[in-house]
Amino acid sequence: MKILDHEIGAGHRPYLIAELSGNHNGSLDRALEIVDAAAACGADAIKLQTYTAETMTLDSRRPGFVIENPSSPWHGRQLFDLYREAHTPWAWHAPIMARAAAAGLACFSTPFDETAVDFLETLDVPAYKIASFEVTDLPLIRKTAATGRPMIVSTGMATLAEIDEAVRTARDAGCRDLVLLKCTSTYPASPRDTNLATIPHLRAAFGCEVGLSDHTMGCGVAVAAVALGATMIEKHFTLSRADGGVDASFSMEPQELRQLREDTERASLAIGAVRYGATASETESLQFRRSLYVVRDLRAGEPLDAGAVRAIRPGHGLPPRFLGSVIGRRAGRDLPAGTPLAWELLA
Repeated sequence: MKILDHEIGAGHRPYLIAELSGNHNGSLDRALEIVDAAAACGADAIKLQTYTAETMTLDSRRPGFVIENPSSPWHGRQLFDLYREAHTPWAWHAPIMARAAAAGLACFSTPFDETAVDFLETLDVPAYKIASFEVTDLPLIRKTAATGRPMIVSTGMATLAEIDEAVRTARDAGCRDLVLLKCTSTYPASPRDTNLATIPHLRAAFGCEVGLSDHTMGCGVAVAAVALGATMIEKHFTLSRADGGVDASFSMEPQELRQLREDTERASLAIGAVRYGATASETESLQFRRSLYVVRDLRAGEPLDAGAVRAIRPGHGLPPRFLGSVIGRRAGRDLPAGTPLAWELLA
């Protein structure tokens, strides 16, 4: 499948998405700086989130509308206030997308309700992302899939049955190009909870491209995901975690994103295919194997004994496995020390 001109799949470098989310910190200028930084660090796409506080929740402090988990980076925050702070104003989408296009990046978004899909269609986005928390929102998936554009679906917390229902809904509604992202919906996530072994299982179960939406710190988990077949990596991205913001604590900084680009590309290249024997680049190194050499001067007709032949480097003589076969044979001609042993040199 493709997003714009980028092929996504085995044999292509992992498709790298920099998630802007709320890291603009309320400034369009900062959002545009993040776009430029993502492009400079090798990202293939920048991703937005399209919602308002009103489309996400109610302005209420009743139970459930305030985050009570003490380990959450948003502990104590009212949902409405959090979404009001974190949302990307819809008027910013067009200038951000224009900046991304000028920088050579794809730019698409996560819609959180049907009005967001309608709005994003007016901007001719090249793809859609469904967030983990919306994977059970089948009407939203159906609406998004009906656009016919590529879909990326995060699977955090979803059971296999829920993923199956989401995939069937998307395909029945018209989605032909689909990527499922393994995801752990904690912020930040622990590598211990990531369960990357799910990636090849998802690919086999649903017959589509599979990637990773990664909330862990650093590059290690993403690199491991590529080794297991992930062809897409999504990471939250900011200019500096020290600048703060609703997502800053689990977002990558520019030098980290640059390292992620390099490391995931290396991992992808290293997968290769099942192969044994010397590669073309290794052929020259065969000379450093051990082989059988004459190690003292021998006259024609003289028998070879254990003191006359040894397995040493370089590898231009007979393989060491023939040592027992040549001991006791006679030299076919004078053999000075340092002669690589060959069958035609024996009587």
